[in-house]
Parts: sequence; C-alpha cells; structure tokens
Amino acid sequence: MVCVVRGYPKFRIPAAAARIHTNRKSLYSLCMAREKPSKDVIVIGGGAAGLTAGQYCARAGLSVLVVEELALGGQALNIEGIENYPGFPEPVSGFKFAEKLETQAKKFGAEFLYTSVQSLKKEENVFTVTTGKGVFTAWAVILATGAKHRLLCIPGEKELTGRGVSYCAACDGPFFKNRKILVVGGGDAACDEAMFLSKLTDKLIVIHRRGRFRAQKALADRVLKNPRIEVRFNTVLEEIRGRANEKGIEKVAAGVLRRTDTGERREEEIDAVFVFTGSVPQTRLAPDISKDEGGCIITDAQMRTSLPGLFCAGDVRSTPFRQLVVAAGEGAVAAHAAARYIDEVLDTVYSSA
Repeated sequence: MVCVVRGYPKFRIPAAAARIHTNRKSLYSLCMAREKPSKDVIVIGGGAAGLTAGQYCARAGLSVLVVEELALGGQALNIEGIENYPGFPEPVSGFKFAEKLETQAKKFGAEFLYTSVQSLKKEENVFTVTTGKGVFTAWAVILATGAKHRLLCIPGEKELTGRGVSYCAACDGPFFKNRKILVVGGGDAACDEAMFLSKLTDKLIVIHRRGRFRAQKALADRVLKNPRIEVRFNTVLEEIRGRANEKGIEKVAAGVLRRTDTGERREEEIDAVFVFTGSVPQTRLAPDISKDEGGCIITDAQMRTSLPGLFCAGDVRSTPFRQLVVAAGEGAVAAHAAARYIDEVLDTVYSSA
C-alpha cells in the first residue's frame, strides 16, 4: 500500500513510512531519496510528430521538453502550401503550420530547447539526454528525429527545393496538374508516386539510372504499362535549371539529362522534379534499437520501441505511409503511451522506496 504526498502528486511512498514521518518536509525528503528527473518526458525532434507529442504530454500534466536542432517543422518547412492536412481547407505554408503547432504546444506548457542532442542513454529507470546546452534527464523519451530524403546532390536541387523540386507527390503533386513532371528513381516509392502523379498529368517522365526498375515486379509493370508515363532507363539527372517567373521567383524550368550508356547529354524543359531515391532515417541516437531492413525503428501500435521507456513517432519509425497527419497521430499515441509508462514506473519506484 502506498500514499501520495499532498502537493507532490508524482511522489508515492509506503503507507507505513507515511505514518511514521508525519512532517511534510520529511516526507518530501524521503521521496527525493529517489532523485526525480529534470523532466517527465523529453521529445527529441520538432517536426509534426515531435510537436504533437509535446502538446499531448503537456496536456496530460507531464513536464515535457522538446529538443530541436534546427528549426521547428521538420520537412514541412520545405512545403510551400500544405493543402491535404485535415482542418486546413486553404493551403498553409509549412512555416505557418509549424508555428501553429508550436504555439499550441506552448499554450499547454511544453518547453522548447534549440540545440543538438549528442547522446542518449538509459540507466535503471532514467534516461539521460546530453545536448549542446546541458544534460537533462527524464522517465521517458520520444524519438521524433524524422528521416532525411536522400538527395541527388546536383546543381539546382537545393536552390529550387520547394520551387518545383519536391520529395512528396501527395504534398506537392496537385500544384503541377497538367504540367510536365520528371520523376527520378526506380524503387517502390518512385513507382508508387509516379502512378499517383500520372492521375494529375499525362506529361510524366520517369528516369532511372539502371536498365530496369528495382521496384517489385507488380509495381514496375504498372508503371511500364501506364500510357501516361514515359520511362527512360539508363538516364540520370545532372542539373536542375530555374527561371524567374512574373513575380521574380525562380522556379524549375529545365533539367539536364545524361544517358549512362552513351554519355549523350540534353536539356529538357520541365515544370517540376520529384525525387524518390530513398530516405535516411535519423537513428544515430538509438543504434541498438530494433529496426527494419530500411533502417527505420520498429515499434508496436503504442509506439513502444524495443527499449522500455523509449517511444518513437514520425518518419524515423517504420511506417507504410509518411504524411504530416500520420506523424501527428503517431506523436499523440506516443505521448499517451509515455504517460501510462511513467505511471507504471512511478508505482514501481516509489512503492519500493
């Protein structure tokens, strides 16, 4: 049997000890014998998953710190107009979207720290997170570090990202309806996204550096048989060129293509480039956690990883569909599961104090 110290709802001590130590200060000192972490939960990553997790943790009455290395919003910041997120009938920029999530999380009490995370380790029931601005501890950690698109690393790619260069067909495809689109890639993702884009335009070119697709045969066959898609094997994109529009904004205008078998180079006018050459999940902080063949972290339906107390949400997680709405949902689930986990840990820790 345990009792809760009034004013300190997170601390529980045996009822027998409570009867002996009637002085409130003594009770508190006894509880503090098991040092309380600096936060209940630390969320690593400030994209849609991390921001939602921070909000839901705070709403659950937990002290939560969201740590983001660069800027809040993650990959959403590369989206000029988000128009498929529920509740936003008018397109909203990725920046504005992230700003709203941040404001909402802060409203409920989430704290934010802008720095890099150098290491993450767990000893007994407590996680230690070492950052560029100090060391923090927590009962639970939610990893929402996302994944980085594998880049082509060619001239014009970085400069024109969000201005015709995209890594998400569902996000940006509708902006280029009936326009000329170039898709780069030959795996499952490239074929899937090409099929989606073919519903928006019949001026679609798919290029792949090899002589055949890497994708599953069924997917590859669908692309090859699609009359709205032109497939060019043994072809790579060497440069993306832009042109300023009437507002003075430079957008994708052409691409320089090279045949890998003949070496022939040509410039071709295009309106958009969609790159699907894979992604790199950011799992550096959890090298020993169970992962799938693509390197993404495996969780159960509660977003629990193979390490108790470590939860995972968003693009770093092994998931069949990567979208902002999915990442936000996973962040909410992870926060809910983390709160339940902490309750279980506290019952164990303080009932045996």
